[in-house]
Amino acid sequence: MKLLVTTGARNSAIDLDAAKDLDITVCGTGGSGADAAEHTWALILACARRLDVEFANIRAGGWMSTVGTSLSGRTLGVIGLGRLGMQVARIGLAFNMRVMAWSHNLTPERCQEAGVEFAPSLNLLLARSDVVTIHLVLSERTRGLIDEEQLRLMQPHAWLINTSRGPICNERALASACEEKRIAGAALDVFDDEPLPTGHRFRTLPNVLATPHIGYVTDRAYETWFADVVEDIEAFLAGTPIRLL
Repeated sequence: MKLLVTTGARNSAIDLDAAKDLDITVCGTGGSGADAAEHTWALILACARRLDVEFANIRAGGWMSTVGTSLSGRTLGVIGLGRLGMQVARIGLAFNMRVMAWSHNLTPERCQEAGVEFAPSLNLLLARSDVVTIHLVLSERTRGLIDEEQLRLMQPHAWLINTSRGPICNERALASACEEKRIAGAALDVFDDEPLPTGHRFRTLPNVLATPHIGYVTDRAYETWFADVVEDIEAFLAGTPIRLL
């Protein structure tokens, strides 16, 4: 193998050190985080209006059985105010939500520029948010960031949204929190093991909305990726590789 091309700007499944040792060139592609931000909001709105329950009611011949939650005036906690987290935060502001943000390196100045509140600690954000959404890169520092202790800080009516990476949140602890109804529930697009194992509790818990890692699966993203893959190959063959990882 001489060239390995992956879609996106990073892929934790690729051992870049090993590739370097074997003299294998690894390239990525471009792509917009807007598609993932849109999916995050699709999940938030589905939770707020329990669309999963009402879709099932209609298909079963029934009618309304839930009461929706208004988002205006509620608090959105954004964990990670990078490019994608910023897009999610802006939509929260458009819904007239109070938006708080936290990450390890986030500053009050950055939050002020974005028009959101600075949360001095993760624990404070979790305790005060009605919706918590994760937008961090998976690393040793963020793996298991949301664990049993953190989940117990969340309010019983709060929802946890994760469209980032599964291992950032302890799956066993989250499943128990949902099963015991210590939080309202979770909406997840990413998991420790993908595809999600057949017997996993996330497949059957009534207050877990799970989608099969489709936050990035859009026509626009695929058009960008396929074109960039071809460019990566052409550039490699020409001796001037691009988008090196």
